[in-house]
Amino acid sequence: MTAHPPLRHADLVAMLAEMTDRPVADVPERVGSMELAWLVHQVEQRYGQHLDLTDDQLARIRTVDDAREVLGAALAATADG
Repeated sequence: MTAHPPLRHADLVAMLAEMTDRPVADVPERVGSMELAWLVHQVEQRYGQHLDLTDDQLARIRTVDDAREVLGAALAATADG
């Protein structure tokens, strides 16, 4: 499998802006459960990979930066095999 480009903070904020139909500048850093579900779905769609996230991984995601870290690591793991 090929490596994915890094998941950027700006990418996730843009996805959240699309979900909430608000300007990127108005997207809060905090991620709720609905936003998290949206982000996981969007990342899976964008990268064509199913992310099999554990409850512990999901519980660690409270901010956009947390999402970038956890989802980015999950993407890297799928690329590694």
